[in-house]
Amino acid sequence: MSENDGAAGGLLSYETLVHAVAGATGSMTAMTVFFPLDTARIRLQVDENRKSKSTPVILAEIAKEEGIMSLYRGWFPVISSLCCSNFVYFYTFNCLKRVMVTGKQQSRPSKDLAMGFISGAVNVLLTTPMWVVNTRLKLQGAKFRNEELHQTHYSGIFDAFSQIIAKEGVGTLWNGTLPSLVLVFNPAVQFMFYEAMKRRAGQGGRKISSVEIFLIGAIAKAIATSATYPLQTVQAILRFGQYKSQEKGGLMGSLRNVVDLLMDRIKRNGVIGLYKGLEAKLLQTVLTAALMFVVYEKIAAVTFKLMGLNKKLKH
Repeated sequence: MSENDGAAGGLLSYETLVHAVAGATGSMTAMTVFFPLDTARIRLQVDENRKSKSTPVILAEIAKEEGIMSLYRGWFPVISSLCCSNFVYFYTFNCLKRVMVTGKQQSRPSKDLAMGFISGAVNVLLTTPMWVVNTRLKLQGAKFRNEELHQTHYSGIFDAFSQIIAKEGVGTLWNGTLPSLVLVFNPAVQFMFYEAMKRRAGQGGRKISSVEIFLIGAIAKAIATSATYPLQTVQAILRFGQYKSQEKGGLMGSLRNVVDLLMDRIKRNGVIGLYKGLEAKLLQTVLTAALMFVVYEKIAAVTFKLMGLNKKLKH
């Protein structure tokens, strides 16, 4: 088989599709379980006047003021975006893995990191409009402490898309793309640590338990999230679309917005202000990522077994 045939096989492989579907299903399952934690996280990131308290207290406040179901406000658009996002990410990552890691050779952390960066960049460029819309819908109806934030009025995903395009322009759908591209460092680092720890745990053909997968996924995500959290806050603010920028568009304008937002946070609340909501974010992303990897590995393993492919997932 030629090199081009191998590349085409990686792109069109049924096994790659299984990985993508398993990853998307795992992420949707995990996010649904821990969704209220994401609600607490985004309120703390966007609403600067909301005091940073423990996650249970924030959740209790939201439930008391807006009703218990408000903790799941925006669930459908978030899950839809997450499904598309993780499908694209896992599909791209495993395509690259089939092309770059051939034969019996094992991948290396440097290759895992490179594959993670490329997969993340593809994912950002294709799915950012969905994340902009779901950020708006998730915060719709929220009772903000910051009076400068105003309510949006969308009847659903398609109405949000049409209103944003009509009133703010198509380019608004890619708000926060620059920090998002920088933030591909997050899943890239996550997958690098995850793959490396999984290879070490599975040395000598040892079977990795679900508990180990959970812990490996949790550790990998905790490292990645802590390293990139300030940029995630900037990303959420830009996606919400109510930051009044004095900068013109383009790459330099976007870069200046990111720097201005970071410096403004530091000026108002000190360096610690960059990490407002980190507790809720760590709880949500670490637990979600850990559960996602467990579901992903189980679905992929069962599917490959049903397909008659009695081989281990390539580490």
